[in-house]
Amino acid sequence: MNRTQERELRHTSGVVPLRDIAFARGEGALLFDEEGRRYVDCAAGHGVAALGHAHPRLLAALSSQAERLITCAAGWPNAVRADYVARLVSLLPAGLERVFLCNSGTESIEAALKFARLATGRQGVVALERAFHGRTFGALSATANPKYRQPFEPLVPGFAHVPPNDVAALEGAVTAETACVLLELVQGEGGVHALEAAFVQRARELCDERGALLVVDEVQTGFGRTGRLFACEHYGLVPDLLCLGKAIGGGVPMGAVGIGPRVGELPPGSHGSTFGGNPLACAAGLAVLDAFAKDGLTERARTIGAWFHERLRGLSSELVRDVRGLGLMQAIELRVRAAPFVAGLLEEGILTIPTGTMAIRFLPPLVIRREELEQVLAALERVLVRPTREGASEEVRS
Repeated sequence: MNRTQERELRHTSGVVPLRDIAFARGEGALLFDEEGRRYVDCAAGHGVAALGHAHPRLLAALSSQAERLITCAAGWPNAVRADYVARLVSLLPAGLERVFLCNSGTESIEAALKFARLATGRQGVVALERAFHGRTFGALSATANPKYRQPFEPLVPGFAHVPPNDVAALEGAVTAETACVLLELVQGEGGVHALEAAFVQRARELCDERGALLVVDEVQTGFGRTGRLFACEHYGLVPDLLCLGKAIGGGVPMGAVGIGPRVGELPPGSHGSTFGGNPLACAAGLAVLDAFAKDGLTERARTIGAWFHERLRGLSSELVRDVRGLGLMQAIELRVRAAPFVAGLLEEGILTIPTGTMAIRFLPPLVIRREELEQVLAALERVLVRPTREGASEEVRS
């Protein structure tokens, strides 16, 4: 246990397990611990650091804005906020011309659920199995995994869950009492599974036919992660409510909901956020959008992601069952438990994320260089042939 870990453990709640590496600084797609050891970051704070670490555009924007004004309650107009929402709306799918700003992805889900109930006068929510939407009560109610739900039940009533890509189940679940259907187009926590286009199209049709709203969770997939600015572009889809977070602020806490015309007018005071849309976060958001516009990050994620995907498919290990993903959101599914291999990669100086029990997820900063991904691939080759502490005697599963 390092000293920083020991100091944190003394006073933190304990709900987040602390690892025994303390990071001191970052640069691009690299992180450095307190001993100066270098790591290639293929986690990016669960996709938050799309611009990487210490991006000059973001640093300059934060420094400049902090000298002028950090906070300004949402009820008072602010030029930075006005600039940001106008810029964001110009990039959202056509028709999403209003924005609610908050502090995180789970808050954007909560806001969208409330807006859907307000707009429709209904209570029902249909979500998908294997999706993950957050840990607050509404977002948790939309998350089917009992690992997250059971300790906190009873949760918010009115939520139903159907298997992904099961059109018949979806048709049976969406009724005259359904306020919204909630889709995570690429289920990150669920193993990086993209929904089938026919299922997504039918969800849009059902919402239109039965008076429900379509809510899309792009907290992880938004802002270039999948090789399009938003994953719904892969499907030609325009949702009624679009939930955003993670990469939106480049590391500064921020979330947003894009709002379409079917939502109608929302009553003043029906929702709010103390820190939502503060000038510092909006300055960060503008810097992120500037980086995407000027540095070609979405195209970069698409091209380097396709190259990385093919290289992952070429790994010479019988342990690899499947490779899937879009852009720089990739996963390899193993025939054995993934945790020992995630630990082995960490020993090699590569940060990754387990997803489910059998898969390793890669969410590197979109600025990652090809030579850094070559290091990731070389480490993977070594780890997949090396006996692991937990998995040395585990048989390969069929």
